[in-house]
Amino acid sequence: MDYESYLRGVVALIAVLALIGLAAWGARRFGLAGGRAGPRRDRRLAIAEVLAVDNRRRLVLVKRDAVEHLLLIGGAAEIVVERGIVTGLPEGLPKVFAEDKS
Repeated sequence: MDYESYLRGVVALIAVLALIGLAAWGARRFGLAGGRAGPRRDRRLAIAEVLAVDNRRRLVLVKRDAVEHLLLIGGAAEIVVERGIVTGLPEGLPKVFAEDKS
């Protein structure tokens, strides 16, 4: 084989890799890729926050409607640290846990 054949092969490889990259970007951009779905307003379940405790364990705050649950995942077992954390109280309800200003 001569130099020109090698050059054509390299150019073709670069072109194919560029097309694959472009297709992957388009799939992510328009929500066709697997995994996390794009933003939707009618979603009831979300991960509000994630905090790394160490290399294996994470604290995850999972939100469903106006209720949050704190989970510890990644260890020997998954643990519910706190459940039923109310985040969005309707207007007009008294705040039971108001800050103490003493």
